[in-house]
Amino acid sequence: MHYEIFGRSGHRPPVVLSAGLGGMGAFWRPQHDSLATEQRVISYDHRGTGANQEPLPDDYTIANMADDVVAILDESGSKTCNFMGHALGGLVGLDLALRYPDRVDSLILVNAWPKIDSSTERCFAMRLALLEHAGVEAYVRAQPIFLYPSWWLSQHRDKITQDDAHGVEHFQGTSNLLKRVRALLSYDASTELARIQLPTLVTAARDDVLVPYTSSLALSAAIAGSRLSVVAEGGHAFSVTNASSFNSLVSGFLAEVSARA
Repeated sequence: MHYEIFGRSGHRPPVVLSAGLGGMGAFWRPQHDSLATEQRVISYDHRGTGANQEPLPDDYTIANMADDVVAILDESGSKTCNFMGHALGGLVGLDLALRYPDRVDSLILVNAWPKIDSSTERCFAMRLALLEHAGVEAYVRAQPIFLYPSWWLSQHRDKITQDDAHGVEHFQGTSNLLKRVRALLSYDASTELARIQLPTLVTAARDDVLVPYTSSLALSAAIAGSRLSVVAEGGHAFSVTNASSFNSLVSGFLAEVSARA
């Protein structure tokens, strides 16, 4: 697994950043500078995407994705980490916390879920129908509709156009995408979340079209002692559209985790 390490070396464990279905570590660029001032940061592309492009096995699961993170921790000499995951990446964090609790110091779960919601299933079904019947370009061009609020799309037309071109050029492939979607659709941690005993920040945006914020309410209610932060707007990718506030929230949480260590 290819990965990047950057930021300040010190006493804090690194922050591992895990993206959503797109899988690309570049999703977290709005957080890089903020996080790197206080600790090391490990950013990676999920297996089957970007720098780690390869065919995925037919039985690929969230557990396989979590095992990849453990391998990265081992390779980088990191005993533990603070883990931040967005959507699918949040499921990877849940699996890590449940199966490798000694490798995780804290969790930050961004627009994640304990079990797939019917509304999210509907969104994925329509996105995959676009891919099947209209092709890769249509799939990629539709993606921002699920990620960003309409007002933000309007204000960032040129960036979205550039992102569309990049997304088509670096598309992970239909086969890999279908396997990754199948993994997230089948993942269900709802009956196990009470076992998680880690400092956890659960955060979401009320106007997320892809994942209803009520999924984060359910996550927070099931994880004892977790902190819940729900913002009014910003969409599914509110770590991008509202980066300043998001970064302040995350930095404050990590500082508290470090102070208690």
